[in-house]
Amino acid sequence: MQKRRSVAFHTLGCKLNFSETSTLSRMLEQDGFEKKEFAEEADVYVINTCSVTHNADKECRQLVRRIQRKTPESFVVITGCYAQLKPKEIAEIPGVDLVLGAAEKFNITSHLKELHKNDAAKISSCDIDDVKDFNSSFSLNERTRTFLKVQDGCNYNCSFCTIPMARGKSRSNTIDNVINNAKQLAQNSVKEIVLTGINLGDFGNDTRNFYQLVQALDNVDGIERYRISSIEPNLLSNEIIEFVVQSKKFMPHFHIPLQSGSNKILGLMRRRYRKELYAGKIAYIKRLMPHCAVGVDVIVGFPSETENDFYETIEFINQLDVSYLHVFTYSERDKTKALEIKPVVPMHIRHQRNKTLRNLSYQKMQNFIMQHARTIRKVLFEDHNKNGMMEGYTDNYIRITSPYKKEWANEIIDWKI
Repeated sequence: MQKRRSVAFHTLGCKLNFSETSTLSRMLEQDGFEKKEFAEEADVYVINTCSVTHNADKECRQLVRRIQRKTPESFVVITGCYAQLKPKEIAEIPGVDLVLGAAEKFNITSHLKELHKNDAAKISSCDIDDVKDFNSSFSLNERTRTFLKVQDGCNYNCSFCTIPMARGKSRSNTIDNVINNAKQLAQNSVKEIVLTGINLGDFGNDTRNFYQLVQALDNVDGIERYRISSIEPNLLSNEIIEFVVQSKKFMPHFHIPLQSGSNKILGLMRRRYRKELYAGKIAYIKRLMPHCAVGVDVIVGFPSETENDFYETIEFINQLDVSYLHVFTYSERDKTKALEIKPVVPMHIRHQRNKTLRNLSYQKMQNFIMQHARTIRKVLFEDHNKNGMMEGYTDNYIRITSPYKKEWANEIIDWKI
């Protein structure tokens, strides 16, 4: 009897990557592979990579070296955005056996059947312009929450971003397929779905759009909560905001990328809005839903960002009624227009600015929590026992920690903040 092969996965990057890794894992399990934890010994290791920062590239190489030291006879497969952008560079990393680009990622089962230990890594990739298919994905590692991919690729060309080169043009699932996925997740006792995509607000085609998708999902039985993972401010229409206000399933929580509070920097970034539009969206949300959580993406140290530009960003965010920040230090990426912009901000200044905004984020979140002190919110608790404690999130994304109670796992509990 042939020994059952084992596979372990590691994911770098965004929620979309996690949804795809989970789907690849299920595909291989259905094909007879035994799933292992990444820290365990396995016959095959799959690393799903990111390309947003230099650190993600570096971490991928470190992971390969770690596998080589631990189990040198194991196969190492690299896929994801880094694999699409720099397949030859990855193939030269000692220990890598297979590099799968964007078009071949979901053909992993057939590639593994033909894989042999050779001196040279096999590359299976194509030009990103030839990637036109949409592959449906969702995470299913636990019952409580899942990331459901509904859109992929991006037609925007922000000057700092490699995603269009790694993911291709914007394309979407159909509303019918998304609904079927949601029903399947409901049958697996999932209580909350986080809608994910590269440019989520660009979902759809000429006749059907993201607003119609959220309307359709609101009627799916069995799913109690939805979150919109991240949506561009210029694509977050007032009708979507107004729909969330009256919906019982879409949570009062938006994550809206800003990137800079300086119109000069937004222009150099090739963003499709100005800070005045952004401020207007936040004001409209908070007027209709004062309790709504709003997360913000910000990039610090973009080329030519002066002290005045940075303090303009601080002042702008200070004035916004937002709940928390995700702060990114600008990272040079090959073939992006931002490389042509001078002067370059020194790395130590980038790190200082990152720390300043992370401190501001902490203050914003503490203020948001204090606004809800002594109020009762609904918390969905996760089934993880961490040293006798469990965690969950309120509808408006306040993290709650409580002594572990098995009967609360995957249940929505009224909680006094």
